[in-house]
Amino acid sequence: MSSKKIFFIVVLLTSFAAKASFILLPMDETTQKNHLKAYGITYWCIEKKYKASWLLNYRGGAFLLADASEIRKECQIRGVSFEVLSDDETNQILAEIASPSQNMEAVVLEKAPKVAVYTPKGKQPWDDAVTLVLTYAEIPFTPIYDEEVLSDQLILYDWLHLHHEDFTGQYGKFFGSNRNSPWYIDQKKEAEILATKLGYKKVSEAKGAVAKKIRDFVIGGGFMFAMCSATDSFDIALSADGVDICEPMFDGDPSEFNYQSKIQYGNTFAFKDFTLDRKPEHYEFSDIDMTEKRRIPMEKDYFTLMEFSAKWDPIPSMLCQNHTQLVKGFMGQTTAFDQNLIKSNVLIMGSCELNGEARYIHGEKGKGMFTFFSGHDPEDYQHRVGDPVTVLDLHPNSPGYRLILNNVLFPAARKKKLKT
Repeated sequence: MSSKKIFFIVVLLTSFAAKASFILLPMDETTQKNHLKAYGITYWCIEKKYKASWLLNYRGGAFLLADASEIRKECQIRGVSFEVLSDDETNQILAEIASPSQNMEAVVLEKAPKVAVYTPKGKQPWDDAVTLVLTYAEIPFTPIYDEEVLSDQLILYDWLHLHHEDFTGQYGKFFGSNRNSPWYIDQKKEAEILATKLGYKKVSEAKGAVAKKIRDFVIGGGFMFAMCSATDSFDIALSADGVDICEPMFDGDPSEFNYQSKIQYGNTFAFKDFTLDRKPEHYEFSDIDMTEKRRIPMEKDYFTLMEFSAKWDPIPSMLCQNHTQLVKGFMGQTTAFDQNLIKSNVLIMGSCELNGEARYIHGEKGKGMFTFFSGHDPEDYQHRVGDPVTVLDLHPNSPGYRLILNNVLFPAARKKKLKT
């Protein structure tokens, strides 16, 4: 090849590079190799003060990033698919999104939220779907527990996830099946020691105090996300404030007489009119959960994501971004929520109409917001104690795990007054 031709190609490539001002991370089903790590790339860019936007309902909820060599390199290292766009191409996409005829919106992401995960000391990432996917996506988080919450350290964070947890002081209702298991005995003892250290006579009292601190965090403007038993047990703990609902094997004395009549539904975030389960050996907190009321075979267990107006309702739209509207179901101690027991001001974002159950709900409390996602692990259908670790390298395009990451990222969005 002549030197003249080489010079021409170099000039052409340089010219193209000069016009390439943006990087698109497509999030549709066929183009993106690793949806989960794409969230990590976007978080990393925001943290480094690069411009970033979330293109709601455009190619599965694509991310538009500033073009920089280190971003391209990071995408290549993490195995995230990306496309380089010129200014003209970007403007065409943004014009399409802005059209009133399109249910799309471009949301600016400007502040990387500080993430905390409420989880016991020593827990491994695979013990909880959220810590597992945060670790996989390389999104930094800080583990905190009762001591940090009760010493008002939540103010250091924007976003809080509640680990698979029991806020009622009944040790996950594992008494019936695991009361003689070494792990159950050890965890009960550790919880009692910690409660005493924190100045409480009972674990239920300590957990109730923690639940109220988390409530105050949300009311003050925080974002809270909970999965599995941390959803209904949190609301139950708030509703039973000052009421002893624990049997002697949990706290050393009988429960309060007729405690069901003393439940205060006005204290809860999401649920109403529920009936508590009085049997200490029964692996269930209340009738909020649908686990034992389900008649859905595994092959038909899916839930549907609701479609919202991206321009008018950007928050639920962000929370539901995905490359499919049909998400594979999965079980947990709290597998699904009875729709009849959800407050009218709480938004149902994912449901299985086949069984009249909600799987994914969202609401506001004070200045803050909360999201409850039922089930334990989106890629482990019937998670049991001792089950092997979920390897996310085998599920890089998991729709269920994408919903978790939507919640991690949406607090980064530039705040604007909602139209509804």
